[in-house]
Amino acid sequence: MKLWRWILLLVVIAALAAFCWHWVAEDPGYVLVRLRGVTVQTSLLAAVVLLLAAWVAAVTLWRLARWPFGAFSRRHRKVSQQRLAEGLVALMEGRHGDAERDLNRASRLGTLRGPALLAAAEASSRRGEHARALESLDEAAQVAPRAARVLRARVLRRDGKPAEALSLLIPEADNGSLSPGGWREYALAALASGDVRRARAALEPLQKSGVLGSRGYAALETQVLVASLNASTDGAVLNTLWSQLPKAQRRAPAVIDVYARKAAGYGLLLPAMDEVESALRREWSPQLVETYSVLAGDDLDARLRRAEGWLDGHPNDASLLLALGRMCVRMNLAGKARQYLERSLALVPSANAWEALGDLYTNQSDAALAQRCYRNAIALARGDATEPLPAAPIVGGRVDTRPVAIEERDSHGVPRLRE
Repeated sequence: MKLWRWILLLVVIAALAAFCWHWVAEDPGYVLVRLRGVTVQTSLLAAVVLLLAAWVAAVTLWRLARWPFGAFSRRHRKVSQQRLAEGLVALMEGRHGDAERDLNRASRLGTLRGPALLAAAEASSRRGEHARALESLDEAAQVAPRAARVLRARVLRRDGKPAEALSLLIPEADNGSLSPGGWREYALAALASGDVRRARAALEPLQKSGVLGSRGYAALETQVLVASLNASTDGAVLNTLWSQLPKAQRRAPAVIDVYARKAAGYGLLLPAMDEVESALRREWSPQLVETYSVLAGDDLDARLRRAEGWLDGHPNDASLLLALGRMCVRMNLAGKARQYLERSLALVPSANAWEALGDLYTNQSDAALAQRCYRNAIALARGDATEPLPAAPIVGGRVDTRPVAIEERDSHGVPRLRE
């Protein structure tokens, strides 16, 4: 509070005191108390002051009398709070056995019973003791039923019982009273049990709550949409679902990748290509470039020319070079395929590039080189060292594998000088 407010408060108090004093001075009142021959006479103001003093003395004496008896409860409360803190720290450090012991002891204090039992159930679940976790949740449900229900669903899902977890949350989900954590468990349990419709229904409340953050929600949304598209049984169902999705949900590269592959598998190659090309025009994606190269179809020649045009803007993109090499292998263009794949390996070695190079040598009936490429692909996937090809351009240096410098321009079109 500012100084002027204190001054104003003191002035008001002084004015009230002066007014009350004059009011009492005019007629201080008269109080007569007679008890068993004892007579006490005083003014009203003095009687009020005496009653207040007696009340303060009585309260003080009562607290002094209670203090020795409350020492044990105060110690119990302090110890329980300390055990709760130590149990939570142990839980975060991964010492789940210590956490479970401390948290169960802390739950003996009534005010800490709910959170301590919930944390103890989480510790038991992380240890794999799901039965003990459910026992703790039975007790926690008496204090915090909603939180215990959500945690019970999580324990059941971890125990390989997603259908039971989903059925536990369905009543609250249907009436819209699930907590944000409950909606997350609802979505994950629905995914694990194959109920993609209910998993999609959880996306909207999760997005509104903002509990997962933008990155966490985007990852869960992509997971749900990918599962939904993969569950499509035919092209009509796939296109119906795709058309019902909002535009924002149809922009994730992983979602477009699944749609394109499923659509091509159902013979809908043209819609698949349109979605992939539109997405690449909006934003470059190595994942979609790979999708573009592996889709079936008889238009490989036109697709190759279109992809080669992307080299002007992405000359050092290993995924694009790999995609071009794969298409050239499928079209039996051995020279171009070898050049693209060797440059891709020089920029970013990958098992897929070695595998594509092995396919190239297989088409040329060179079993020795093909087997070496396949071994390199397996070794690279395992993290082992690869064996270079004998007299290969990637070793001999006949192909320039240095990154191509791209001219950078500012917003006015003026080239920028490189440092």
